[in-house]
Amino acid sequence: MSAAAHSDTVMPSVLLPAHETSLAVAICNVHKTFGKHHVLDGITLTVAQGQTLAVLGRSGTGKSVLLRLIIGLIQPDSGAIRIHGDDISGLSLDHLGAIRKKMGFLFQHAALYDSLTVAENVAFPLQHHRRDLSQSEKQDRVRHLLAEVGLDGDLDKMPSNISGGMQKRVGLARALALEPDILLLDEPTAGLDPISSREIDELILKLQKEHHMASIVVTHDLSSARTIADQLALLDRGKVVAEGSFEDLQQSDNPFVRDFLKVL
Repeated sequence: MSAAAHSDTVMPSVLLPAHETSLAVAICNVHKTFGKHHVLDGITLTVAQGQTLAVLGRSGTGKSVLLRLIIGLIQPDSGAIRIHGDDISGLSLDHLGAIRKKMGFLFQHAALYDSLTVAENVAFPLQHHRRDLSQSEKQDRVRHLLAEVGLDGDLDKMPSNISGGMQKRVGLARALALEPDILLLDEPTAGLDPISSREIDELILKLQKEHHMASIVVTHDLSSARTIADQLALLDRGKVVAEGSFEDLQQSDNPFVRDFLKVL
């Protein structure tokens, strides 16, 4: 990705060639409008395999819309979104479904099924997409995933009986069930106390190192973003106003960027 912009005008990131094998996600000049509201106005970002990008900004700046575009739940008005070189716009449902299986998604509120146990929640994608595995193999996979997130003793608990931080851990385990190479996280520390937030950050770092995924984290938590991300992109009014390392952003003379960083 490009270095951070250090002025009010930010040039778009350079879009690497679609055949570049290390490039997991390429967002090129993407526009998205809802009614008269121009949510994304020419967004360009790239994420290499093994890299974590944190997308920051105030509420309503299009951060979650960006995730929905990447996973193909909605389509851009213009521009391209490439996943490992494939432009996902206009793909057949079968082709898009195959690409989605290589993406893990952690929802903002974990989005666990209340009627299923912790283990059953993690097993859910395996039951629907890994019919080649025996039930015993699926159970082993679930136990391994829950051990990875520190919940190997909580398989039979219901979501209502565990804390918010534990629910996020279950959500992470479920997101990893199909062995994705791209992980999308929507506000992973939202609603958590500082200790639980730090634990989730440490877990994300651990999983990223072990699985070498390309990760995109949407968050308004600057401290968390600074901890877990290799690169940060700050959105304002539908545009990327700064991009780079945290140190790069600190050097920006854009007034919005400087004000945003003051919260840390």
